[in-house]
Amino acid sequence: MNQPSLFDTADDGRATANIDGGSRGNPGPAGYGVRIERDDGSVVELKGSLGVATNNVAEYHGLLAALAWAADNGIRTLLIRSDSELLVKQMRGEYRVKNPALLPLAEQARGRVRRLGRVTFEHVRRELNRDADRLANEAMDEAATR
Repeated sequence: MNQPSLFDTADDGRATANIDGGSRGNPGPAGYGVRIERDDGSVVELKGSLGVATNNVAEYHGLLAALAWAADNGIRTLLIRSDSELLVKQMRGEYRVKNPALLPLAEQARGRVRRLGRVTFEHVRRELNRDADRLANEAMDEAATR
């Protein structure tokens, strides 16, 4: 007979977040999309329009949305998957953040990462990020119609 540990919960606070951001024109109408899958198989989709912004700013807003959701929902181990090599390498510390528009967003993201338990970043090919891309495009459509 397996007895549950007093130190573990049925939901161990793990999730994978696929994030994406984009803009039409660069800058242009921008948005982000996030698809989060918890280890129990439940899925949450987030998206947001940003008005006029660059693609990289939109990517960071997707990251911030995923991190905020994770913090609000007790996630302690989060895998961030993004097709933005720049964002992934900046968050891993492999690249410096030089763009003044990205500096405050990157600092905010680093602060949120520190408050969560364990966050890892993985660069994925665009075709492996289709759901987040779909959500980002829906958000850009909404931004363009405003």
